[in-house]
Amino acid sequence: MIKETKGIPGVRMDRWKEAHTVRHCALSLVGEPIMYPRIDELLHGLHKRKISTFLVTNGQHPAAIESLRPITQLYVSVDAPTQESLIEIDRPLFSDAWDRLRQSLISLKAKGQRTVARLTVVKGWNSDELSGYAELIALGHVSLVEVKGVTYCGKSDASNLNMSNTPWHHEVVALVQQLKLEIDKLRQDGRSNPPPEYDLACEHKHSCSVLLARVDQFTVNDPSTNERKWMTWINYDKFHELAAKHAADPSFSFDIKDYTAETPSWALFGASEEGFDPDETRHRKKIPMYTQFDDKGVPTHDQDNQVLSTEERARLSRKMDERFAQLGGASTVVTEMRDGAKEIDDPSLMFRGVTVTR
Repeated sequence: MIKETKGIPGVRMDRWKEAHTVRHCALSLVGEPIMYPRIDELLHGLHKRKISTFLVTNGQHPAAIESLRPITQLYVSVDAPTQESLIEIDRPLFSDAWDRLRQSLISLKAKGQRTVARLTVVKGWNSDELSGYAELIALGHVSLVEVKGVTYCGKSDASNLNMSNTPWHHEVVALVQQLKLEIDKLRQDGRSNPPPEYDLACEHKHSCSVLLARVDQFTVNDPSTNERKWMTWINYDKFHELAAKHAADPSFSFDIKDYTAETPSWALFGASEEGFDPDETRHRKKIPMYTQFDDKGVPTHDQDNQVLSTEERARLSRKMDERFAQLGGASTVVTEMRDGAKEIDDPSLMFRGVTVTR
């Protein structure tokens, strides 16, 4: 597949040659990888070749999580905040799927390496009840909470999702900010083993994702500024060195802080680059017609980031008000279709998908 890309216009030969050396392996989207009976042997083989390992599990095999060797990053998919919604969304094979998920998250506490609770936001299905998500995160004291909007890949018999179920980046940001507040409440409710402190560390607008990270594991004090500095990146060479020592001597242990690296400024939450590496070049066939919006969702700036006139903003505001009126004044209307799909109509988003061609 890599060789076939050589003649594609725009392909950089230095990147093309670099891609022939495998450095990272994502054990995901191939079924449940942790069920593979020789998974530990596979992970060891990858580490010997200095290939990092990112394993995603659906949280239905807690015993396998406990026995897993140290890997670069271990994800558990947290698809729903309640037992009822988990059954509706995942349609699990096990009758005790909820208990298995909870036990899997608890098992993450004992892992010394990076652990992640992965939340895929599907509007109309699992974007409510953030207190439930906070409780699940508190079970595992996970290192990171990765929240991503679902990607709509077209209609299929295997899914009844539609484009309206895909959240915008600003909606994911708002959800993560509220999730942080819910976790903060648990830290203050007097429980015997409260969750650690989390904060918004990174974002990547293009993939509609935001990262919550543990403050105690991924921040250091910058002596030059006396401010907090995020360390969410991975020092892969250091990880492979530590993994090799553990393979040679299983009594040797290491933890997250032993292989962190500084987060680049462009990846930090709130950076103007919004997660885009400035060394890369973006190519767009279409660009957004509007680039900034007020709290109501009315555009304030055009495609060139120029402020819209008062008259134009008033016109767009009236247009949005008309749509709200058509919906009876409701901010969001969710219509359940005959096939089980949920159509979402939110007038505050009506201008965000408008594009122009250049």
